[in-house]
Amino acid sequence: MVSFRGASADAMAALTDQVGGVAEASASVVAGDLFAAAGTVRGEASLRRVVTDQSVPAAARSGLVGDLFTGKVDAATLGLLRDAAGRRWTRTRDLADALEQLGVVAAVRSAGLEAARLIDELFAVRQLVTGNSDLRNALSDPVRSVADKAALVDTLLSGKVLPATGQLVKQALSGSYRTVTAALEDYERTAAQVQGEGVATVHVARPLTDADQQRLASALTRQYGRPVHLNIVVDAEVLGGIRIEIGDDVIDGTVLSRLDDARRKIAG
Repeated sequence: MVSFRGASADAMAALTDQVGGVAEASASVVAGDLFAAAGTVRGEASLRRVVTDQSVPAAARSGLVGDLFTGKVDAATLGLLRDAAGRRWTRTRDLADALEQLGVVAAVRSAGLEAARLIDELFAVRQLVTGNSDLRNALSDPVRSVADKAALVDTLLSGKVLPATGQLVKQALSGSYRTVTAALEDYERTAAQVQGEGVATVHVARPLTDADQQRLASALTRQYGRPVHLNIVVDAEVLGGIRIEIGDDVIDGTVLSRLDDARRKIAG
């Protein structure tokens, strides 16, 4: 997940609170505006330098962004952009990264009560891309335009996922992350964070029952002190047991893991 330090972390926290006040009905529009603004800031080096230059008065930076985006974005977005430009940023690139993350937060807000479904759908799309080399190559092909890739996403997902899911999958094509799957994984974490949750990827040999999922989620919630959203991966290589990845932690209780431990002890 994109991380911010120092002044950038403070700016991001304040701006995230503001996005939290955006009306659900307009959140999708605000998300699209913020994604576009992030692309503009990334693509215009001179603009990026000026609006993050602390030697330029905050009012001048805010005014420049206001002049550039007035009439092109929603009023709520314009207020966010002006505020963002007037704040301090630790690194020049942080402003564009922050605008993209704020766009993700707005997209999650647009999903309303279906935010949990949004997280599940982002995970499912990520699994689909990971497991399908033809699709993965098509979405990463530098020769294909972003518009062409977005059309492919529409063909695959239209009518099958939430509008917010489609919006975020298309944003993952922007090239701001190393890969599309890396972007989707980061968006999942941001979406869970908006909900006050962590995300655990659970590898099992066979699907878990609803009761088993509830017990596991409750146990992880107690351990980590906050609700945990489960992404279940059925993986034949697990050979029984369960492997859980949550943040930097790995809890491996699979048969394969125990066999490996036994082999190491014998060899040692």
